[in-house]
Amino acid sequence: MNLYQYNHKSLTQLKEVPFKLERDIQQLFESNLHSIMGLKLVKSEFTIKNKRIDTLAFDPEAGSFIIIEYKRDKNHSVVDQGLSYLNLMLEYKADFIVEYNESLKQNLKRDDIDWSQTKVAFVSTSFTENQKQATNFKDLAIELWEIKMYENGAVLIDSIKKSVAAPSIKQIATQSETLKHVAKEIKVYTEEDHISNKSDEVKELYESFKNALLNLSDNIEVVPKKTYIAFKTKTNIVDVELQSNSIKFWINLKKGQLNDSLNLMRDVSMLKGHNGNGDYELTIRDTEHLEYIMSLVKQAIA
Repeated sequence: MNLYQYNHKSLTQLKEVPFKLERDIQQLFESNLHSIMGLKLVKSEFTIKNKRIDTLAFDPEAGSFIIIEYKRDKNHSVVDQGLSYLNLMLEYKADFIVEYNESLKQNLKRDDIDWSQTKVAFVSTSFTENQKQATNFKDLAIELWEIKMYENGAVLIDSIKKSVAAPSIKQIATQSETLKHVAKEIKVYTEEDHISNKSDEVKELYESFKNALLNLSDNIEVVPKKTYIAFKTKTNIVDVELQSNSIKFWINLKKGQLNDSLNLMRDVSMLKGHNGNGDYELTIRDTEHLEYIMSLVKQAIA
């Protein structure tokens, strides 16, 4: 991908400035972890059972730990290493909780963590096609992130998406005991998990709102979670939960930030235990107010 600077109607191509060390990539990510991935830094250079983890992070939304590794060398198996780290975390859960509490001076308990949402992310200036194909399973909890630095301080960061037709890792899980163990404990959710047992009416309603949401911006992506489907750019904009005869809809704005002239949205700022993010909730049974609801969603798009 070529990156250009636009100035006075002319484009100037920016030259890539290679990272000298993996540590440079690590420092950039760790200093901006929330902005890039929405994560909280727990520990840099975390060592457990003679294995060194570059970055140990925590996902507050999912309630899960994320391991991040940085690579400049293309000649490595991200799947083997990723599965090794996932297995390590599942085997020594208590050690990760202790590190979280000691590093952040918190009191995180075992029941506060959703271990099924554990992930490993690899960050590199580029990945080979073999590496991309090896991780292209819809339910494999390994992510690839590419990063490039350019002159004038420009940085390009891109998460490599799984293909639409990506197969399930369960098809080959029997080939490895480690893979079998990880596949049993870790669950990567898909839209199909939320849609499969719903009525045709609810599916059609969801598709209408999904298409409308995606038309608001080219940068919106669909990220299925355990209890809802998130629509997000840098952060969640809307969370959608499919129910038996309706869909529940949360707009990710704090109380007082939404201009809702029709007063459709319900204030759930004081309600504990609801699934979505944000203080505004709506139960939707038809498309009557679809365009108006999209005007509300636009207020949450940064």
